[in-house]
Amino acid sequence: MHQENSTARWLLAAWLALIVYASLYPFEPWRWPPSQDWRSVLALPWPRKIFPWDAQINVVGYMPLGMLLRTRGPRPGLFWPLLLSIALSYTMEVLQTFLPGRVPSASDLFFNSTGALAGAVLAWIADRVGLLERSHGWRESWFESDSAGGLALLTLWPMALLCPTPVPLGVGRWLPHLQEWLLDALEGTRWEDSSFLWFEPDAPVQRALPPGFEALAIALGLLGPVLLGLAVARRGWRRYLLVPMIGLGGVLSTALSTALNFGPQHAWAWLTPPALPGLSLGLMLGLLAVPLPRRACAALGLVVLPSLIALVTHAPADPFLSISLQAWDQGRFVNLYGMGQWLGWVWPFGALAWLLTSVARR
Repeated sequence: MHQENSTARWLLAAWLALIVYASLYPFEPWRWPPSQDWRSVLALPWPRKIFPWDAQINVVGYMPLGMLLRTRGPRPGLFWPLLLSIALSYTMEVLQTFLPGRVPSASDLFFNSTGALAGAVLAWIADRVGLLERSHGWRESWFESDSAGGLALLTLWPMALLCPTPVPLGVGRWLPHLQEWLLDALEGTRWEDSSFLWFEPDAPVQRALPPGFEALAIALGLLGPVLLGLAVARRGWRRYLLVPMIGLGGVLSTALSTALNFGPQHAWAWLTPPALPGLSLGLMLGLLAVPLPRRACAALGLVVLPSLIALVTHAPADPFLSISLQAWDQGRFVNLYGMGQWLGWVWPFGALAWLLTSVARR
C-alpha cells in the first residue's frame, strides 16, 4: 500500500492548499470587522437565505478531503477525518471574517462538514467492498512504484483547466500577471518608470497568435501531461490507452470550463479551426512517444513544458474572455476562479520540478 498512501499524501496536501486558497481568495484587504469583538467573530452567523449553488460547491469541495483523510492512514475510522475537516472549515470561516469580500456563515461550516462526512463514508464503503484494494492492484499494473507525485499532478491537471485559458489547454501564463503585480507594487516609488525591468509598462497590445502557433500551443498543452503520464507508466500496451485517456480528460475539462464561462450551449465553442489540428498533433506525438523509456519521456517533458509556457505567455487574453472572467472573479464562481487560476499558473512548474527529479533519479 506504499504507493497508494504516497499518492494520497500528495493529493491530500494539494487539496488542503486548494481549500485554503479557495476559502481565503483574494487574500486582501485584511481588516478587523467593525463593531465586533472576539466572541462575535468566533460565533458564525446563520445566513437568512441559503443559495443552492453555495451548498453544492461546499459539499463537493470537501468530499475529496474526507475521502483522502479516510484513506491516508492505515484504515482510520470516520471520527478523525470528520473532526479534522470541521476544524479546517471552522478556521477558514473565522478567517473569512477579516476579509470584506468574503461572507462567513455557519451554513458553510455545516455543508463543508456534510461533504467531508459523505466523502469519508464513501471511502469506508469502498474499503469494505474491496474497491480500494482493487484500485491499488490496478495502479500497480499501470504505474511504477515511485509515481506518486506524478499521479497527483495528473489528477490535478484537469482542475487546472477549469479557469479559462487564452489558448485551449494553455496553462502556465503567469508572466503578464507578474508584470501587473510589479507595476502595482512600484506605483508611487522612484522605480515607477520600470526602466530597469525586462518589460515596458506602455508596450503595445499583444497580437493574437497566428493559427499555426496557436495549434502548436494546443499540441504542447496536451503533449506535456501525456509525457508526464508516460514518465510514470509501466511499459506495455496500457501506455497506448493512457495517451487518449489523458487527452479525453483535458477535452472534457476544457468543455466544462467553457460551459461555466459562456453557457452550456457553448461548451464546444473552443473547438476552433486551430484547436482540432493542435489536438490531433498532440495526440499523435504522444502516441509516438509511447515506446520511449520513462527517463526519455521525462526529458522531453522538460523541453515541451517550457515551450508551452513561452507560447501562452505571448498569447493575449481575449477581450470577451476577460469580460467573462470578471463574472468569475465577482460572482458565484469566485472560489473556482481563484482555485483554477492558481492551479493553471503553477501546474507546469510543479510538473517541471517532478520531471527534473525523475530525470536526475538514478
